[in-house]
Amino acid sequence: MLEAIGLSPTESRVYMTLIENPRSSAADVARQCELPARLAARTLAALARRGLASRLPGRQVSYLAVAPDVSLQPMLARREDELLYVRTAIHELTASFHRSSRHTHPAELVEVVTGAQNIASRAFALQEGAQSSVRGIDKPPYAMPNADTNADREYQRLREGIEYRILYDVESVRRPGKLDDIRASSQRGEKARIVTNAPLKLWMVDDAAALIPIRGSGYAVDAAFVIHPSTLLDALVALFELEWRRGVPVRAFTVDGAAAPAALAPDEPTRALLGLLAAGLTDEAIARTLGVSLRTVQRRIHDLLLELGVTTRFQAGLAARERGWA
Repeated sequence: MLEAIGLSPTESRVYMTLIENPRSSAADVARQCELPARLAARTLAALARRGLASRLPGRQVSYLAVAPDVSLQPMLARREDELLYVRTAIHELTASFHRSSRHTHPAELVEVVTGAQNIASRAFALQEGAQSSVRGIDKPPYAMPNADTNADREYQRLREGIEYRILYDVESVRRPGKLDDIRASSQRGEKARIVTNAPLKLWMVDDAAALIPIRGSGYAVDAAFVIHPSTLLDALVALFELEWRRGVPVRAFTVDGAAAPAALAPDEPTRALLGLLAAGLTDEAIARTLGVSLRTVQRRIHDLLLELGVTTRFQAGLAARERGWA
Protein backbone atom coordinates (compact mmCIF):
# COMPACT_ATOMS: atom_id res chain seq x y z
CA MET A 1 0.00 0.00 0.00
CA LEU A 2 2.84 2.40 0.88
CA GLU A 3 4.89 1.59 -2.21
CA ALA A 4 3.28 4.59 -3.93
CA ILE A 5 5.23 7.00 -1.68
CA GLY A 6 8.58 5.26 -2.07
CA LEU A 7 8.68 2.33 0.36
CA SER A 8 9.61 -1.13 -0.82
CA PRO A 9 7.01 -3.88 -0.39
CA THR A 10 9.01 -5.30 2.54
CA GLU A 11 9.37 -1.89 4.23
CA SER A 12 5.65 -1.28 3.79
CA ARG A 13 4.77 -4.63 5.37
CA VAL A 14 7.19 -4.18 8.30
CA TYR A 15 5.99 -0.63 9.00
CA MET A 16 2.32 -1.69 9.08
CA THR A 17 3.29 -4.58 11.37
CA LEU A 18 4.93 -2.09 13.75
CA ILE A 19 1.76 0.02 13.70
CA GLU A 20 -0.28 -2.99 14.84
CA ASN A 21 2.41 -4.40 17.18
CA PRO A 22 4.32 -1.62 18.99
CA ARG A 23 7.70 -2.39 20.62
CA SER A 24 8.43 -5.35 18.35
CA SER A 25 11.92 -6.79 18.08
CA ALA A 26 13.53 -7.96 14.87
CA ALA A 27 12.67 -11.54 15.85
CA ASP A 28 9.03 -10.56 16.43
CA VAL A 29 8.83 -8.84 13.05
CA ALA A 30 10.53 -11.77 11.31
CA ARG A 31 7.94 -14.13 12.75
CA GLN A 32 4.91 -11.91 12.09
CA CYS A 33 5.97 -11.00 8.52
CA GLU A 34 7.44 -14.43 7.73
CA LEU A 35 10.82 -12.89 6.85
CA PRO A 36 14.39 -14.06 7.41
CA ALA A 37 15.72 -12.62 10.67
CA ARG A 38 18.54 -10.68 8.99
CA LEU A 39 16.17 -9.12 6.46
CA ALA A 40 13.80 -8.09 9.25
CA ALA A 41 16.65 -6.48 11.19
CA ARG A 42 17.97 -4.62 8.12
CA THR A 43 14.47 -3.38 7.24
CA LEU A 44 13.84 -2.10 10.77
CA ALA A 45 17.19 -0.29 10.72
CA ALA A 46 16.29 1.26 7.36
CA LEU A 47 12.90 2.45 8.69
CA ALA A 48 14.65 4.01 11.66
CA ARG A 49 17.10 5.86 9.37
CA ARG A 50 14.20 7.18 7.29
CA GLY A 51 12.34 8.43 10.36
CA LEU A 52 9.51 5.93 10.17
CA ALA A 53 10.49 3.97 13.32
CA SER A 54 12.22 4.64 16.62
CA ARG A 55 14.82 2.28 18.09
CA LEU A 56 14.04 1.70 21.78
CA PRO A 57 16.80 1.01 24.30
CA GLY A 58 16.84 -2.17 26.37
CA ARG A 59 18.43 -5.56 26.70
CA GLN A 60 16.54 -6.64 23.60
CA VAL A 61 16.39 -3.98 20.90
CA SER A 62 12.84 -3.20 19.88
CA TYR A 63 11.18 -0.70 17.60
CA LEU A 64 8.20 1.62 17.71
CA ALA A 65 6.49 3.04 14.62
CA VAL A 66 6.49 6.81 14.27
CA ALA A 67 2.95 8.18 13.82
CA PRO A 68 1.92 8.08 10.13
CA ASP A 69 0.87 11.74 10.03
CA VAL A 70 4.36 12.69 11.19
CA SER A 71 6.47 10.20 9.22
CA LEU A 72 4.50 9.56 6.03
CA GLN A 73 3.04 12.99 5.31
CA PRO A 74 6.37 14.54 4.27
CA MET A 75 7.05 11.56 1.98
CA LEU A 76 3.61 11.97 0.43
CA ALA A 77 4.15 15.70 -0.08
CA ARG A 78 7.48 15.04 -1.81
CA ARG A 79 5.91 12.43 -4.08
CA GLU A 80 3.06 14.81 -4.95
CA ASP A 81 5.58 17.50 -5.84
CA GLU A 82 7.44 15.01 -8.04
CA LEU A 83 4.23 13.96 -9.79
CA LEU A 84 3.25 17.60 -10.35
CA TYR A 85 6.66 18.24 -11.89
CA VAL A 86 6.35 15.20 -14.16
CA ARG A 87 2.79 16.12 -15.16
CA THR A 88 3.89 19.64 -16.06
CA ALA A 89 6.85 18.29 -18.02
CA ILE A 90 4.59 15.89 -19.95
CA HIS A 91 2.21 18.73 -20.80
CA GLU A 92 5.10 20.91 -22.03
CA LEU A 93 6.66 18.06 -24.00
CA THR A 94 3.32 17.23 -25.62
CA ALA A 95 2.77 20.85 -26.62
CA SER A 96 6.30 21.00 -28.01
CA PHE A 97 5.78 17.75 -29.91
CA HIS A 98 2.61 18.96 -31.56
CA ARG A 99 4.13 22.34 -32.42
CA SER A 100 7.03 20.60 -34.12
CA SER A 101 4.77 18.11 -35.88
CA ARG A 102 2.54 20.85 -37.20
CA HIS A 103 5.45 22.56 -38.91
CA THR A 104 7.64 19.64 -39.95
CA HIS A 105 5.55 16.48 -40.10
CA PRO A 106 1.95 17.15 -41.24
CA ALA A 107 1.26 13.41 -41.54
CA GLU A 108 1.82 13.00 -37.81
CA LEU A 109 -1.20 15.18 -37.05
CA VAL A 110 -3.33 12.08 -37.69
CA GLU A 111 -2.54 8.70 -36.14
CA VAL A 112 -4.17 5.39 -36.96
CA VAL A 113 -4.92 3.03 -34.08
CA THR A 114 -6.00 -0.52 -34.90
CA GLY A 115 -7.66 -3.20 -32.77
CA ALA A 116 -10.63 -2.80 -30.43
CA GLN A 117 -8.53 -3.13 -27.27
CA ASN A 118 -6.00 -0.56 -28.48
CA ILE A 119 -8.80 1.86 -29.34
CA ALA A 120 -10.34 1.45 -25.89
CA SER A 121 -6.94 1.93 -24.24
CA ARG A 122 -6.27 5.07 -26.25
CA ALA A 123 -9.69 6.51 -25.39
CA PHE A 124 -8.98 5.82 -21.71
CA ALA A 125 -5.56 7.49 -21.95
CA LEU A 126 -7.07 10.58 -23.59
CA GLN A 127 -9.65 10.81 -20.81
CA GLU A 128 -6.90 10.43 -18.23
CA GLY A 129 -5.02 13.37 -19.71
CA ALA A 130 -7.95 15.80 -19.85
CA GLN A 131 -7.16 19.17 -18.28
CA SER A 132 -10.62 20.79 -18.41
CA SER A 133 -13.17 19.01 -20.58
CA VAL A 134 -14.21 15.82 -22.34
CA ARG A 135 -16.70 15.89 -25.22
CA GLY A 136 -18.16 12.89 -26.96
CA ILE A 137 -20.72 11.67 -29.44
CA ASP A 138 -22.00 8.23 -28.52
CA LYS A 139 -23.51 6.05 -31.23
CA PRO A 140 -23.23 2.45 -32.49
CA PRO A 141 -21.24 0.45 -33.45
CA TYR A 142 -19.10 -0.16 -30.35
CA ALA A 143 -15.59 -1.52 -30.06
CA MET A 144 -16.48 -3.23 -26.78
CA PRO A 145 -20.31 -3.56 -26.80
CA ASN A 146 -20.72 -5.11 -23.35
CA ALA A 147 -18.03 -3.17 -21.49
CA ASP A 148 -18.82 -0.50 -18.90
CA THR A 149 -15.31 0.09 -17.60
CA ASN A 150 -15.31 3.77 -18.54
CA ALA A 151 -18.07 4.86 -16.14
CA ASP A 152 -16.07 4.66 -12.93
CA ARG A 153 -13.20 6.68 -14.39
CA GLU A 154 -15.63 9.29 -15.71
CA TYR A 155 -17.16 9.68 -12.25
CA GLN A 156 -13.69 10.14 -10.76
CA ARG A 157 -12.74 12.77 -13.33
CA LEU A 158 -16.06 14.56 -12.75
CA ARG A 159 -15.19 14.75 -9.04
CA GLU A 160 -11.84 16.24 -10.05
CA GLY A 161 -13.62 19.07 -11.87
CA ILE A 162 -13.42 17.85 -15.48
CA GLU A 163 -16.51 18.86 -17.50
CA TYR A 164 -18.18 16.09 -19.51
CA ARG A 165 -20.56 16.88 -22.36
CA ILE A 166 -21.85 13.80 -24.17
CA LEU A 167 -24.24 13.65 -27.13
CA TYR A 168 -26.14 10.38 -27.40
CA ASP A 169 -27.49 9.35 -30.77
CA VAL A 170 -31.05 8.07 -30.57
CA GLU A 171 -29.86 4.65 -31.81
CA SER A 172 -27.62 4.45 -28.76
CA VAL A 173 -30.42 5.54 -26.43
CA ARG A 174 -32.64 2.73 -27.72
CA ARG A 175 -30.22 0.08 -26.44
CA PRO A 176 -31.61 -1.76 -23.38
CA GLY A 177 -30.63 -0.03 -20.15
CA LYS A 178 -28.92 2.90 -21.88
CA LEU A 179 -31.37 5.52 -20.61
CA ASP A 180 -30.80 4.39 -17.04
CA ASP A 181 -27.03 4.68 -17.58
CA ILE A 182 -27.41 8.19 -18.99
CA ARG A 183 -29.56 9.28 -16.07
CA ALA A 184 -27.01 7.88 -13.61
CA SER A 185 -24.21 9.79 -15.34
CA SER A 186 -26.30 12.97 -15.35
CA GLN A 187 -26.83 12.65 -11.61
CA ARG A 188 -23.07 12.64 -11.14
CA GLY A 189 -22.55 15.78 -13.21
CA GLU A 190 -22.35 14.72 -16.83
CA LYS A 191 -24.11 17.10 -19.24
CA ALA A 192 -25.99 14.87 -21.66
CA ARG A 193 -28.11 15.54 -24.72
CA ILE A 194 -29.92 13.30 -27.20
CA VAL A 195 -29.66 13.91 -30.92
CA THR A 196 -30.99 12.22 -34.04
CA ASN A 197 -28.69 11.12 -36.86
CA ALA A 198 -25.39 12.07 -35.23
CA PRO A 199 -22.82 12.38 -38.03
CA LEU A 200 -20.07 10.33 -36.38
CA LYS A 201 -18.70 8.80 -33.21
CA LEU A 202 -16.33 11.15 -31.44
CA TRP A 203 -14.19 11.31 -28.32
CA MET A 204 -12.51 14.69 -27.77
CA VAL A 205 -10.31 15.96 -24.93
CA ASP A 206 -10.00 19.72 -24.35
CA ASP A 207 -9.03 21.20 -27.73
CA ALA A 208 -5.96 18.98 -27.79
CA ALA A 209 -6.98 15.67 -29.39
CA ALA A 210 -9.91 13.75 -30.82
CA LEU A 211 -10.50 10.07 -31.49
CA ILE A 212 -12.78 9.02 -34.36
CA PRO A 213 -13.47 5.27 -34.71
CA ILE A 214 -13.66 3.95 -38.25
CA ARG A 215 -16.29 1.38 -39.08
CA GLY A 216 -14.78 -1.82 -40.41
CA SER A 217 -16.50 -4.87 -41.80
CA GLY A 218 -19.98 -5.57 -40.53
CA TYR A 219 -20.67 -3.77 -37.29
CA ALA A 220 -17.20 -3.94 -35.79
CA VAL A 221 -14.98 -0.97 -35.02
CA ASP A 222 -11.44 -2.09 -35.75
CA ALA A 223 -9.55 1.15 -36.41
CA ALA A 224 -9.62 4.77 -35.34
CA PHE A 225 -8.03 8.11 -36.16
CA VAL A 226 -6.42 10.21 -33.43
CA ILE A 227 -6.45 13.85 -34.51
CA HIS A 228 -3.95 16.29 -33.01
CA PRO A 229 -4.18 20.13 -33.04
CA SER A 230 -4.85 21.22 -36.61
CA THR A 231 -7.55 22.76 -38.76
CA LEU A 232 -9.14 19.29 -38.87
CA LEU A 233 -9.41 19.23 -35.08
CA ASP A 234 -10.82 22.77 -35.14
CA ALA A 235 -13.48 21.57 -37.57
CA LEU A 236 -14.39 18.68 -35.28
CA VAL A 237 -14.73 21.08 -32.34
CA ALA A 238 -17.05 23.28 -34.41
CA LEU A 239 -19.06 20.25 -35.56
CA PHE A 240 -19.56 19.06 -32.01
CA GLU A 241 -20.76 22.48 -30.86
CA LEU A 242 -23.28 22.64 -33.73
CA GLU A 243 -24.60 19.18 -32.87
CA TRP A 244 -24.70 20.10 -29.17
CA ARG A 245 -26.98 23.04 -29.87
CA ARG A 246 -29.23 20.70 -31.88
CA GLY A 247 -29.46 18.14 -29.08
CA VAL A 248 -32.23 17.76 -26.51
CA PRO A 249 -30.93 18.16 -22.92
CA VAL A 250 -31.46 15.06 -20.82
CA ARG A 251 -31.83 17.23 -17.72
CA ALA A 252 -35.05 18.61 -19.25
CA PHE A 253 -36.67 15.25 -18.68
CA THR A 254 -35.88 14.80 -14.99
CA VAL A 255 -35.46 16.67 -11.74
CA ASP A 256 -32.41 15.72 -9.63
CA GLY A 257 -31.92 12.70 -11.85
CA ALA A 258 -35.33 11.21 -11.03
CA ALA A 259 -38.50 11.28 -13.08
CA ALA A 260 -40.75 13.97 -11.61
CA PRO A 261 -42.87 15.69 -14.24
CA ALA A 262 -45.38 16.85 -11.63
CA ALA A 263 -42.70 19.07 -10.02
CA LEU A 264 -42.03 20.96 -13.27
CA ALA A 265 -43.45 24.31 -14.25
CA PRO A 266 -46.83 24.19 -16.04
CA ASP A 267 -45.44 24.07 -19.60
CA GLU A 268 -42.37 21.96 -18.87
CA PRO A 269 -44.01 18.51 -19.19
CA THR A 270 -45.06 19.48 -22.70
CA ARG A 271 -41.55 20.72 -23.52
CA ALA A 272 -40.04 17.51 -22.17
CA LEU A 273 -42.43 15.37 -24.18
CA LEU A 274 -41.73 17.36 -27.36
CA GLY A 275 -38.02 16.98 -26.80
CA LEU A 276 -38.27 13.23 -26.46
CA LEU A 277 -40.48 12.98 -29.52
CA ALA A 278 -38.00 15.11 -31.47
CA ALA A 279 -35.20 12.78 -30.37
CA GLY A 280 -37.07 9.92 -32.04
CA LEU A 281 -37.67 7.84 -28.92
CA THR A 282 -40.38 5.22 -28.94
CA ASP A 283 -43.37 5.49 -26.63
CA GLU A 284 -41.83 2.78 -24.42
CA ALA A 285 -38.53 4.66 -24.16
CA ILE A 286 -40.35 7.92 -23.35
CA ALA A 287 -42.28 6.16 -20.61
CA ARG A 288 -39.05 4.85 -19.06
CA THR A 289 -37.41 8.27 -19.28
CA LEU A 290 -40.29 10.12 -17.63
CA GLY A 291 -41.00 7.35 -15.14
CA VAL A 292 -44.64 6.99 -16.13
CA SER A 293 -46.71 4.24 -17.68
CA LEU A 294 -46.89 3.57 -21.41
CA ARG A 295 -50.62 4.35 -21.34
CA THR A 296 -49.91 7.75 -19.75
CA VAL A 297 -47.39 8.59 -22.45
CA GLN A 298 -49.77 7.59 -25.23
CA ARG A 299 -52.54 9.68 -23.67
CA ARG A 300 -50.26 12.71 -23.38
CA ILE A 301 -49.15 12.39 -26.99
CA HIS A 302 -52.77 12.13 -28.10
CA ASP A 303 -53.70 15.21 -26.06
CA LEU A 304 -50.70 17.11 -27.42
CA LEU A 305 -51.62 16.36 -31.01
CA LEU A 306 -55.17 17.52 -30.34
CA GLU A 307 -53.95 20.72 -28.65
CA LEU A 308 -51.69 21.53 -31.61
CA GLY A 309 -54.35 20.56 -34.15
CA VAL A 310 -52.10 18.07 -35.98
CA THR A 311 -52.14 14.36 -36.69
CA THR A 312 -48.46 13.30 -36.79
CA ARG A 313 -45.42 13.71 -34.57
CA PHE A 314 -43.56 15.53 -37.32
CA GLN A 315 -46.40 18.03 -37.64
CA ALA A 316 -46.34 18.41 -33.85
CA GLY A 317 -42.69 19.44 -34.01
CA LEU A 318 -43.39 22.05 -36.66
CA ALA A 319 -46.39 23.41 -34.79
CA ALA A 320 -44.41 23.57 -31.56
CA ARG A 321 -41.71 25.61 -33.26
CA GLU A 322 -44.32 28.03 -34.60
CA ARG A 323 -45.57 28.55 -31.05
CA GLY A 324 -42.08 29.02 -29.70
CA TRP A 325 -42.24 25.82 -27.65
CA ALA A 326 -39.13 24.25 -29.16
